[in-house]
Amino acid sequence: MSAEQLAGLLLEARGTAVALTGAGISVPSGIPDFRTPVTGLWENVDPMEVAHISVFRRDPETFWSFYGQRFATLGDKQPNAAHAALARLEAEGLLRAVVTQNIDGLHTAAGVVDLLEVHGTIAAASCLVDGEQHELEEVLARIAAAGDGVPRCDAGHPLKPDVVLFGEMLPEADILRAFALAGEASLLLCVGSSLEVHPVAGLPEITLAAGGEVAIVTQDPTPYDSAATVKLDGDVVDELEAVLAAL
Repeated sequence: MSAEQLAGLLLEARGTAVALTGAGISVPSGIPDFRTPVTGLWENVDPMEVAHISVFRRDPETFWSFYGQRFATLGDKQPNAAHAALARLEAEGLLRAVVTQNIDGLHTAAGVVDLLEVHGTIAAASCLVDGEQHELEEVLARIAAAGDGVPRCDAGHPLKPDVVLFGEMLPEADILRAFALAGEASLLLCVGSSLEVHPVAGLPEITLAAGGEVAIVTQDPTPYDSAATVKLDGDVVDELEAVLAAL
């Protein structure tokens, strides 16, 4: 299997290809994935104790002691060449849309236009009481100014990140569109995803059932490796840059 084969599939797809991305595409930007031993985000902390909606409601100080660091860590990261490659494929008409499980905002920063952030984004935080919303820079300022580290709206209610926390449902409209895109795609390009977190992990099955093909670019094994027309397991930046070079 080679980057040239994937380039050929993208050309054959005639603009109906859809990309699905996971944490692995952002690792080269300095953002750890979730379960890699030692470095994975959930290896050293129980997400149910810090990133669950019930924790936010019950104990916003504990919640924000974790998420404040997460916001600060993600806020200064920049898109890498893999993000840029997908933006270029979209701009050149070879990629219809990008569905991402990531909340880091790096696809937007790279220039992707048709983006479905099915797990939300750190770009803003909102008040669940009155709907007041603030962008990341203002949220960070409010964290720094708060004695307890909890950013609040003007009325004094804790702000919640515009991300899907454990215990929350994914946005229905985005999921339905993601399913529709997968069903219409002649090629689903999965980049940096373990393809194990549902319901998004079910998108390859939808594409395959509709007669489309699946291509996977990730270093780790996935449940769909044997069904993929192409599986590239090198560095995501190297692999996608090779695909661009082959077009």
